[in-house]
Amino acid sequence: MQPRTLKLGGIAAAVATAVLHMSANAQEAAAPADGLNMERVVVTGTSTASSKMKTSVSISTLEADTIKNSAPLSAAEVLRSVPGVRSESSGGEGNANITVRGVPISAGGARYVQIQEDGLPVLQFGDFNFTTPDSFVKIDGTLDHLEVVRGGSASTLATNAPGGIVNFISKTGEEKGGHIGISRGLGYDETRYDFDYGAPISDKTRFFIGGNYRTGEGVRNTGMSTEGGGQIRGNITHDLDNGFIRLSFKHLDDKAPTALPVPVRVVNQQIQEIPGIDPRTVSFYSPYWVRDVVLSKDNTPVSTDINDGLKVKSNSVGLEGSFDLGDGWNLNNKFRTSSNSGRFAGVFAGNNGVAGNYTFATGPNKGKAYNGLAFSAVVFNTSIDDAGNTLNDTKLSKTFKLADGSKLTTTGGLYLSTQKLALTWNFNEYLMQLTGAKPALLQTASATPGLVGAAFGGCCSRAVDMEYKFTSPYVNVGYETGPLSVDASFRQDRQKANGTANIATLNNGALRYDAATQQFVDYELNHNSYSVGGNYAFTKNLSVFARVSDGVAFNADRILFGTPLDGTAPIAINTVKQIEGGVKWRSGGVSTFVTLFQAKTDESNFEATTQRSTSNKYDAKGVELEGAYSNGGFRITGGMTYTDAKITGAAAADVANIGNTPRRQAKTIYQVAPTYSFGDATIGASLIGTGKSWGDDAHTIVLPAYEVVNAFVNYSLTPKATLSLSVNNLLNKIGYTEVEGDGHAARSISGRAAKVSLSYAF
Repeated sequence: MQPRTLKLGGIAAAVATAVLHMSANAQEAAAPADGLNMERVVVTGTSTASSKMKTSVSISTLEADTIKNSAPLSAAEVLRSVPGVRSESSGGEGNANITVRGVPISAGGARYVQIQEDGLPVLQFGDFNFTTPDSFVKIDGTLDHLEVVRGGSASTLATNAPGGIVNFISKTGEEKGGHIGISRGLGYDETRYDFDYGAPISDKTRFFIGGNYRTGEGVRNTGMSTEGGGQIRGNITHDLDNGFIRLSFKHLDDKAPTALPVPVRVVNQQIQEIPGIDPRTVSFYSPYWVRDVVLSKDNTPVSTDINDGLKVKSNSVGLEGSFDLGDGWNLNNKFRTSSNSGRFAGVFAGNNGVAGNYTFATGPNKGKAYNGLAFSAVVFNTSIDDAGNTLNDTKLSKTFKLADGSKLTTTGGLYLSTQKLALTWNFNEYLMQLTGAKPALLQTASATPGLVGAAFGGCCSRAVDMEYKFTSPYVNVGYETGPLSVDASFRQDRQKANGTANIATLNNGALRYDAATQQFVDYELNHNSYSVGGNYAFTKNLSVFARVSDGVAFNADRILFGTPLDGTAPIAINTVKQIEGGVKWRSGGVSTFVTLFQAKTDESNFEATTQRSTSNKYDAKGVELEGAYSNGGFRITGGMTYTDAKITGAAAADVANIGNTPRRQAKTIYQVAPTYSFGDATIGASLIGTGKSWGDDAHTIVLPAYEVVNAFVNYSLTPKATLSLSVNNLLNKIGYTEVEGDGHAARSISGRAAKVSLSYAF
């Protein structure tokens, strides 16, 4: 892979050089329509709305139709189509690992990237254990478009977002009409219903409402109905003479299977599948499970259904207002309060199987002998008792028009948030038949069929009750004169954490929470972040930009149970320093966006599956290329990110890893998506690929390169009725996204999943 990735990196650098050379003789001309939609006004990662062409940040937009045609299986899978984003969307419909160019993925979640809905975070932290923000985001007809900022001003215009911002922006009923639709899985059991509708109520008031509901098994084989539920979202907007006010709501109640690493073998650094265990399809959910009895915070038993998988519930209400106060003054306020809860139940492979003579404990063969492989099935069973939050972002800006025709805009803001986190962990271990089709539990001496006991030595029965508050004032100053625009921003994040954390201990042979072992948390932290950038337009079709930034991602529950958190000891934070510069160019149907970048990250972490704390420093350099071309009915978009990353510092136990490439960091990731429309039909495909990488920081296991092809066909039966066929992972490729450090288990993307859909516009 190394010659190939070096070649791709060289191509991207050559493109950037050629574009800069062309600028020397470029002629001023009106900006034509372009494939990257450079004139779209973006609101993410900017203090005031501005076009992509004029901003000094790397930002991509995806329209709703483009997202739908990519046949995504989750919100995280949508992000795989965005250049510069690493989205390990192999965990089902939630629990994804997401980051941006050069910034590491360490233990899980989206630590350095903030996932937003309509400009406010879904969760204040992206890397809560078992409670990630992508789990609470569902893709349907309520989505208008997606804006993704990498690096840049994200560090000062959002809290806990030094790597970037992903903003899912809703429809608000500007156009009267809507859609209804039904889709059905081909080769798997899933039926889904979608609807959306918006219309004016009066001359100045409009509404929008939409959502989805689905039932079935899902794309992986579970042998039962493990999917169910959906969401409904809506808003009412009233236009004023000097702005607008908008009331919004969301109700989400949904469950879906989650995918965790499955047993594999590693031979000579290479991952090998175990016969009968297909990492693309196996889930270990089964009709032959017993109820998983877990411990509540008040030491009472709770019976749970493992097959419920990932259950999420969310009820939120938001209020937004924007007001032109006159004389260049503008006031904007966004508020939302949400109650979030659920449960995460997934089956993690504790080993890769042991041959022996066993007895079936459940299923149709109960009591019969079983001679074969059995594995340790560890049930990650975590109750999301409370992940609710209340958020408010207020901005006041003033634009000064100077005598020489230049413009100065000053913005002051105050962001306030309260994020709750109440989790109850339970990790029971069972003995299970190693098969990918409706596995049964195997008998042991335990009174409960298949139950071995608490996993990992009883480490992980944990009770967390935390509250994190942020007070974050920020300022931004922007200056624009002719073709030049510059801006500088500063943010101070003040974090206050309070709460308790406890680990259940053995008391007379049983796990119990004891008040004597309870850890009290009470600390405060401050951090100052900054970002300075500029953009210069040589012509309306060619501009260059540069930016330097420093940001922070605060730790949450991942540092509990370690260092004292009562304010008597230093509290670790995670910082990212970035330098970037690039060029935006378009001509006719061609448009490109090329960015050179460097990111330095200093972080601390804790891994649930290894029970280890780590402290690493990283340095990553690279180039990011995004491009598009359109001609008549043909359109193609694509991107490539080349990253050269190194571990530059580590704790004493990991000092041997210094100089290595960070785990799961491929040199190259790339996307290509052609579409062609003719008559009443549109056909298209997307190729998403990643180069090989190391599965661990010590470089003992290789994650091989892989490519995924998604495809679709849309046919207009009538001007309002459309029949669609879409296929995810058309070639049914295995794509490993992570592997356990000892090589006993690995996780892959899901296999081929096709569905047919019928929609009607009205």
